Amino acid sequence: IRLPPEVNRILYIRNLPYKITAEEMYDIFGKYGPIRQIRVGNTPETRGTAYVVYEDIFDAKNACDHLSGFNVCNRYLVVLYYNANR
Repeated sequence: IRLPPEVNRILYIRNLPYKITAEEMYDIFGKYGPIRQIRVGNTPETRGTAYVVYEDIFDAKNACDHLSGFNVCNRYLVVLYYNANR
């Protein structure tokens, strides 16, 4: 299976509730496969954002496809592939 070039094992999440914990992130994103790392933003500039690193690129694609627009505490998640150029 060929994946589009933008697909990445690292997802960039926006519009998260400010109080979300890494544990809650694992609950949501871990359903799609093993996770290597989650970094939740904790500065005023990065609050409400996180990076989720999957072990497998297909799991990352699955999570991105399913969790865009997912409702967490009445906020709809924005799930993007990490892009080093941004």
